[in-house]
Amino acid sequence: MRKKFNITGSCNPERHYMVDTPARFAIVEQLIDGGEYFTINRARQYGKTTTLQMIWRKMSDRYLVIPLSFEGAADEMFESHAAFAKMFAEKMAYWLELLKQDEALVNLWKNAESSNLDELSKVISQFTSSCPNPVVLTIDEVDKSSDNQLFLSFLGMLRNMYIQRDVIGRNSTFHSVILAGVYDVKNLKLKLRADEEHKYNSPWNIAADFNVDMTFHPDEIAQMLGDYERDVHTGMDIQAVSEEIYRYTSGYPFLVSKLCKVIDEELHQDWTKKGVQDAAKVTIFNKNTLFTSLTKNLETYPELKRFVYSLSILGDTVTYDPYNPVMDFATMFSIIKYDANRKVSIHNIIFEEVLNNYFIAEQNIADMGKLRPMYDYVKGNRLDMEFVLQRFRDLLREEYRKEDGKFLEQQGRLLFLSFLKPIINGTGFYYVEPQTRDNRRMDLIVTYGSDEFILELKIWHGDKYEQNGRDQLSDYLNLRGKDQGYLLTFDFSKNKVEKEPDWIKVNGKRIYEVVV
Repeated sequence: MRKKFNITGSCNPERHYMVDTPARFAIVEQLIDGGEYFTINRARQYGKTTTLQMIWRKMSDRYLVIPLSFEGAADEMFESHAAFAKMFAEKMAYWLELLKQDEALVNLWKNAESSNLDELSKVISQFTSSCPNPVVLTIDEVDKSSDNQLFLSFLGMLRNMYIQRDVIGRNSTFHSVILAGVYDVKNLKLKLRADEEHKYNSPWNIAADFNVDMTFHPDEIAQMLGDYERDVHTGMDIQAVSEEIYRYTSGYPFLVSKLCKVIDEELHQDWTKKGVQDAAKVTIFNKNTLFTSLTKNLETYPELKRFVYSLSILGDTVTYDPYNPVMDFATMFSIIKYDANRKVSIHNIIFEEVLNNYFIAEQNIADMGKLRPMYDYVKGNRLDMEFVLQRFRDLLREEYRKEDGKFLEQQGRLLFLSFLKPIINGTGFYYVEPQTRDNRRMDLIVTYGSDEFILELKIWHGDKYEQNGRDQLSDYLNLRGKDQGYLLTFDFSKNKVEKEPDWIKVNGKRIYEVVV
């Protein structure tokens, strides 16, 4: 039976098509060989558990690797130090038995009687000193158990043992400890305590930096597809498909595997650019835990929601600041990314669409169907973009003529996306091209069937800026190899000049210009 693309749980190279990442795993090996304690904190479904299992598979010949997880542990475990120590000992004994370790080491933990963390630390020292190989402890899903002060005290105990090991012996404690979870320990502390005194007093300040890029790059995706192609023989253009998958996912591991799985199992192995686009649509319109978590985080953190709205809907330009707590959270959840110039954008095209849909749903509820399309915008299976823009202009005048300019300036883009979505829903696709974002402008790519439409949405700031917008759009059309595009300008000035939509010629390109 051939391998499958996996999107649930950890990946196993014997059963799943996987990206081979020897260079980045070499960094993990270097950290462990150096006896470092560190945290793999990445967004959900980003390959954390797979990395931990890879440590166990590849390094168990040199180390005793014990893979713990407190996920699903009873609440009683965190009620007292004695209860925590008892549960920890039981888990250690369980894994040592499973790993077929010496019976004396198993019994050490089975017979351990620790009423507090100091006594637990003595058992740990006795255990690690008795092991023939250095002991590496991994703890997965760390943020599932760390909303409790007791767990943070446990980390503090491990920190103290780490600090003392150079005095009393390197084998007096775990050689390396690796935590894995969405939140880093500093942010766990932020969640737990609101008082300023403890905000950055992390119990894990001995941790080494884990600067490993865990996204999948086009050449790595191509390697995985090459393994698949050797089994299935589809005749795909591996490089072109890999680059298209990366274009939609920015290498987010779950999304890469999800698109591949959809193409393989649901789209009759359509390994083409169109197949990738169709797989993206299937992924977006089918609920999954990643997208649920994405939108839940916006509901949980209102400041994060406002920040993401400014990027996704308003098209604001933001420079990344690692000391900004909102940006820190957005990066931690992999909602955003930033380029070499520290320019921030939504992490990937699929997230962009999911977030747009989320904000559009809110807008549609608020508008009670004001912008519901009432006409047939598709003629001969082709989207009539001119008619779409004309009707949007008319409806905005009819339904929002009494609204103040400030409201429309903030909501204009969202209103257009709300209007466009039901027209192309199920057949078309749209996304914002992050590389072309500039101050207060948005370049929107709309695909419908085999057609691609390039739209620029901008706010009127005078004739000079309007001409700049035309020039920028014509340059972008040239970059995309297109002869025509569409310019939708929101004019909120008091001396607004009424102008009918029309085609204009700019730098050899045809641009359909609509002013609302």
